[in-house]
Amino acid sequence: MIERKSVGIKYFAVLIGLLRDREAFLEEIRQGVRLPNKIISLLVCSSLFIAIYGGIIGAFHSWMQALSSAIKLPALYLITLLICLPTLYFANVIFGSKRTFSQHFALVLTAVSVTAVLLFSFAPITLFFLITTNNYQFLILLNVLIFAMTGFIGISSLYQAMNLVLEQEDESSKTRKKILQSWLFLYAFVGSQLGWTLRPFFGTPGSPFELFREREGNFYLSVIQAISYLLGIRT
Repeated sequence: MIERKSVGIKYFAVLIGLLRDREAFLEEIRQGVRLPNKIISLLVCSSLFIAIYGGIIGAFHSWMQALSSAIKLPALYLITLLICLPTLYFANVIFGSKRTFSQHFALVLTAVSVTAVLLFSFAPITLFFLITTNNYQFLILLNVLIFAMTGFIGISSLYQAMNLVLEQEDESSKTRKKILQSWLFLYAFVGSQLGWTLRPFFGTPGSPFELFREREGNFYLSVIQAISYLLGIRT
């Protein structure tokens, strides 16, 4: 039991190191210092924080939805990372980057971890509105806003981290910077569409529990419909 606690503390110590001294943390990634430890720690901590948030939003429907969302929401971030990371890595390698796949992986995990911490910090606010309102469309839009804001901050931190760690002194640096910018849009697009595929995370009030829904429409159309409903344009 004591050993398990000490391992957990070590995981969170790595995350705190990232949050408190980001430049030193990124410098260690650039030098390849303790990469496996960093990767495992960030994976564990970010998955736990995102799972907690997923469980909270799923509790709006039922305990089964809470359990499902606690599993699916971390899976959403991890699967998006696994889908998009090879594109970033090989594109950078083709244009002269000397950084390893593990370094790229650790860098992207720093962004996921920042997003996870922010989601965890918003958890009390989300829980408050879950308790005080039963307006499904409002809760959907509230969480779209929270996910968009935390995702934007996470992506911004990744952009800064990549610029600090990846080589910028050679002739291909400008090309790699454009690749990174394009990749960030790809990452956001894949994540939003994958989230739509893995829905529901809330669960429609009054409906039976569903692990997955039929693939119809898209994420962006659903947001427009929710806004229209709240504005009274559609009923």
